[in-house]
Amino acid sequence: MNTLETERLALRELASGDAAFVLELLNDPGFIRNIGDRGARTVEDAQRYIAERIVASYKANGFGLYGVVPKGTAALAGICGLVKREGLDRPDIGFAFLERFRGNGYATEAAAVILAHARDTLGLTPLLAITALDNTASIRVLEKIGLRFDRIVRLPNAGRDSRLFTTAAPPQSAHALREHDNNPI
Repeated sequence: MNTLETERLALRELASGDAAFVLELLNDPGFIRNIGDRGARTVEDAQRYIAERIVASYKANGFGLYGVVPKGTAALAGICGLVKREGLDRPDIGFAFLERFRGNGYATEAAAVILAHARDTLGLTPLLAITALDNTASIRVLEKIGLRFDRIVRLPNAGRDSRLFTTAAPPQSAHALREHDNNPI
């Protein structure tokens, strides 16, 4: 993937040289609370995580999580991209940002460009996303980019329930379908 860009952000592939950033992100209290503890405690652990999870996804799937860099800086603010998770039949949009970069609209901006890239370039539709049940900030981001709540799921080895969102149109209720059938066009 070439770099994806928005008005304020550049998204690029991560590499082993990004291990210090990944270590900080994986140990961010918000990451641990909402996504989970990945057990990375050293730069070497973070390098292994990058190689085995992130770079391996680029090679196996043609997509993955990308570093998000605010333009005009060299600092990685977070990650955003597509993940292929066990228990989901479609790729899902994932994102996480360091606390000092939250609240700037970066997650919404990055997730929107990933959604467009997945749909327009990779031909991946529908797309999914999952959040912790009480992660209201991520829920708002997903709703802003057009995803809608579908159901509660428990992914294999997750240990807790998650909210599942989708880009697919929600099924119409039987009542709505009956009303539509009774309306002459």
